[in-house]
Amino acid sequence: MAKGDPNEGLRRLLTESRWTHRQFARAVNRIGTETGTPLRYDESAVSHWLDGTVPRAAVRACILEAFSRRLARPVTHAEAGLPVPRDHSPTAADTVEGLVDLGRHDMDPSRRNVLGAGLFSVALTVPGWPDVIGRAEAVQSGRASRIGMNEVDMVVAMTERVSELDDQFGGRHARPMAASFMVNTVAAYLRADAPGNVRKAMLSAASDLLYLTGYMAVDEGLHGLAQRYYVKALELAGAAEDHLTYCTTLRGMSVQAVDLGHSAKALELADAAAAASPKAGPRMQAFLAGQQAHAAAQTGDRAGALRHIREAEGAMDRAESRGRTFGSYDPAALNYHISQVRYGLGDIPGSIEAMQEADKVRYSIYRRTRVRHRGTLAERQLEMGHLEAACATWHQALDDYPMVRSGRADDRIRAMFGLLRPHLKNPAARALHERARVVAAPSLGG
Repeated sequence: MAKGDPNEGLRRLLTESRWTHRQFARAVNRIGTETGTPLRYDESAVSHWLDGTVPRAAVRACILEAFSRRLARPVTHAEAGLPVPRDHSPTAADTVEGLVDLGRHDMDPSRRNVLGAGLFSVALTVPGWPDVIGRAEAVQSGRASRIGMNEVDMVVAMTERVSELDDQFGGRHARPMAASFMVNTVAAYLRADAPGNVRKAMLSAASDLLYLTGYMAVDEGLHGLAQRYYVKALELAGAAEDHLTYCTTLRGMSVQAVDLGHSAKALELADAAAAASPKAGPRMQAFLAGQQAHAAAQTGDRAGALRHIREAEGAMDRAESRGRTFGSYDPAALNYHISQVRYGLGDIPGSIEAMQEADKVRYSIYRRTRVRHRGTLAERQLEMGHLEAACATWHQALDDYPMVRSGRADDRIRAMFGLLRPHLKNPAARALHERARVVAAPSLGG
């Protein structure tokens, strides 16, 4: 740390936040934990910062995010009296260059720790549809190569295959593969000569791949990286004038925010996705309204949550084919949202019932989701005092867990170990614990 002049910008922000030094330090430590690098600051560290000591770059990011969340507005390095880190990854204005930089860093194992430290930001600027529509700078004719719909079809097919692998096995291995494909193949296609309709179709296909890659980063807990993929997906969807992928990506950003507990941001993003959706069909309406319901319930908006979940149920009833999915939105996904709304509004038995129904109707391909949601179901059963039922559900989750490589699935198993510890005198809990110690990595608590 370097010592400089007293930091008046930081002092002004601290006054505006109405935090004590201890409360501010705790907020920074909490955000550090989110990035996978736990911090141990106390009020004395805050005093040093105010006196002019400059914290390291990763801590500066946590400080800015803490103030942004507290004050509900973006807070910059300059406003906080802090220097901008020299090693900031370039965010190229060039659409394709930005895509290549993002994917290349994700492919490189030596960059994994840097990516893992990327911070989820509630103050992230999300471009609106008017800001991105038709934008395609640097997505212009190349020198020699020319592409047609065959190349577009190949990108679409590859994205579908990666999505299937993610659903079955989790994103830990599939995401670097998607990033490599993006850098080595898709980027070249975006720069190639093509007729107008082919160019738009390729932009749309690339946007969908970016959305999927962001979703897999969320699955691994790389939330800052996921946001960067999502914003790039929004840019390309706008360049393609692809409303569908734009709205789907906004909804994905809402899912990320609601799972991290950022309720207001999640609702803002879900509402933006619904507002931007042009003449959505019933299944798309259900897809968007279900997420609005979940986010509204988490904010405590009972009336809004119930209104949106009724809209989702009504839209699913009107859908032409219940067997078809939309972005994995099917009866199981709808029941999951019903469960989350009930839980958010305090109806734990009702949330268990809806989660059990979701488990019954979920397609077998969604193995990763099955592990996660069975873990959540067991946690709620235990919350109701139903220990043996919870243990039976956790056993079901463990049936699939060894085949899944997913940070979010790991989180549910880690939670299971913690919740079981007070109950190990119970034979069912002890038997589950012993089995889990064999199946799960010791780092998860076994």
